[in-house]
Order: sequence, then structure tokens, then C-alpha cells
Amino acid sequence: MHTSFDLLAIFIVILTQWHMSRQFLDAARRRFSPHGLRLMRRAVLVFYFLQAIGFALGFSYLASRYRLPASPSQVAGAVSQIWLFGSTASYLAYRLFRLVFDRFRGSAFNPGFDPNRRRLLNATGSALIAAPFAMVGYGALVERLDFRVREIEVPIPNLPDGLDGLRLVQLSDIHLSAFLSEKDLARVIDSANELRPHLALVTGDLITAAGDPLDACLRQISRLRADAGILGCLGNHENYAMAEDYTERAGARLGIPFLRGRAQALRFGKGVLNVAGVDYQRSSVEYLPGAERLALPGACNLLLSHNPDVFPVAARKGYDLMLAGHTHGGQVTVEILHQPVNAARFITPFVYGLYREGPAATYVTRGIGTIGIPMRIGAPPEIALLRLRKA
Repeated sequence: MHTSFDLLAIFIVILTQWHMSRQFLDAARRRFSPHGLRLMRRAVLVFYFLQAIGFALGFSYLASRYRLPASPSQVAGAVSQIWLFGSTASYLAYRLFRLVFDRFRGSAFNPGFDPNRRRLLNATGSALIAAPFAMVGYGALVERLDFRVREIEVPIPNLPDGLDGLRLVQLSDIHLSAFLSEKDLARVIDSANELRPHLALVTGDLITAAGDPLDACLRQISRLRADAGILGCLGNHENYAMAEDYTERAGARLGIPFLRGRAQALRFGKGVLNVAGVDYQRSSVEYLPGAERLALPGACNLLLSHNPDVFPVAARKGYDLMLAGHTHGGQVTVEILHQPVNAARFITPFVYGLYREGPAATYVTRGIGTIGIPMRIGAPPEIALLRLRKA
């Protein structure tokens, strides 16, 4: 389901690309013969036709539904999105710079202006054009694979004595696909095992689309070592790939119970941690129907839900803690006036971190992988280690 932000972003991209193509053809008209100009127009049409196809292939839902080859579709989608959004940002930044420069520097763009000023203008313009693509390079080659451990203490009222100090490792949004290798995932698993958790939890989106290496992902997850084992729930991409039933069966064979509308009670000393899990909760339907029946009186009730938006409902239905993912922490986040700004903020109030609703708490992790453009900026991938504490 498209949000108003998605539609606005697509509209801006289309309008900017149309303006760029007009500028390009105006320049071509001055350089080429009528025959050459016709060829250039056809080339522009073919270019944008291919860009539109690539952009569509970037939607994993479509790739899964029509059983398109996963890796080529993801690469084509990423290339298209990098060009469309990168060139749009470059062009708009440069046009804004020229507007401001013209405003405050008078005739600075006339042929006869100071050569030093011209060099400064050219260098600044070139930097503005290159900056979005440089950011993509950094986000794709460096920060995307900068896996970090984040430790969080979660105070919970009336926490049973046996659960005070309990360590939970959470992995989410792995997206093992064209842009995350099994070798990289193995590094994540090794790092998680070094934390010596009491319980390992996986909160959905193991893959991106049908055809991604789901079995390899499950095999790596099964390497997690925790005193009470591994539990998980499924995300929207398992649903898109129509792989929910297979993931449940294959996970069970490897000792990874995926909780699909059911709960599992775990005893630690004199305390009981009741872990419930649900499939991806779509925003167009009622959240968590019947989930109150999975809560266990006298226990600390923990809900695994890929979608963080269900948290207020989970709190009302008796859950003390919920773990979620889905947002990737925004995946690309910039700070403006000490406030994080990213696309996810237009979709959900639960983007990243610890949130509270009365006595209940939820933690939304940034997860491991990426979707769309394979980059992270300001939202590095994380392995979350949560310690339960008495409030």
C-alpha cells in the first residue's frame, strides 16, 4: 500500500526526470542534425522505458508474485532506483544552488564574470552533482555491512525474579538476497553467539523475494546458540514470497520454532517468560485478533511481531514487551535540528528504539539487511541485545 510520502516522492522524481530530459534534448537540438535529434529522442524514450521496468522490478512483491529471478530483479531495481533518486537529488541540488547563486551574486553566470568565481561555481556544482552518488557509495560499500551490537536495558514492572537480567538477542530483517551474502550473515551469527544470550529471537523478513536463498538463511539462523534456544515470527516478505508454510516446516526441522498465532512458555528459575508470535499484521485489517488468549497470567508476556504498529494493541491485550523490526530504522536517516528524518517516519511512529505505552515496552530494531537501494546511512545494521530489568 503506497503512502502519501511514496506518491509525493515518485511525483517529484517523474517531474524532475521530465525536466532533465527536456534540458538534454534542448542541448541536443543545438548540436545534432534533425535525423540525429530523432535518434536522441528515441534513445531517451528507450532509456526511461528501461528505467521504468527496472524500478518496477525493485518491488519485491511483484517479483515474488510473478516468480521472476530474484537476484537479477533486485539488481535491476537497485540500479534503476540509484539512478532515478540519485540523479533527481543531484539535479535539484544543483538547480537550487544556481538559483541561490544568481540571487546573491548578481551576474555571476555571465561569460565575463571573474574566472576565480567561475572556478568556484564549477567546483561547487560538480560537488553537488556528485554528492548523492558518493553517499550511495558510502552507504552501500561501508555502512551497509557495518554490523553493530546494541545493548539495551528494558525495565519491566513486576518482572519475575528469575527473569531479572535475562539476555535476549534479536535479529530481524535479514533479507538474505543479492545484497547480503551468506558469508556476511555468518559473521552476524558469530557475533550474536559471542553475546551468550539466554534466548535468541528472530522477527521476520529472512529473505526479500521468492527465489532468495531461504534454506541458507535458516541454516545460518540454526547456528545461533542460546540457553533456551531460538524462537521466531514471520515478516511481510515471507508473505510476499508465499513461503510462510515452508519457512515454518523447514525451521521446525532445524530446531527453529516460528510462532504463528501460538505461544511457548519458557521457565528461567522461578520466573516464566511466555513468548507469543504472530504472522505479519497488515494495516488494512484488525490488529492481533485473539492474541489476548496467548498471554499467560503470572508470566512476563513477550510478543514477536514484525510490524511495530501493533504495539498499542499488544499493550492493551496484556503484553509486557514486544519485539519488532520492519522499518530498518529508516535505512537512510539524516539528522535535522537534532531530529532524525527518514522515510519510515511518514509511515509509522515506531521507527527505531525503545518505546513505552503505560507499563508495556517495545523495541524496534534496525535489523540486518536492506531493501530497494542496498545502502544504509545513519542507520547501521544491528544485532540487538536486550536485558530485562525490574522497573
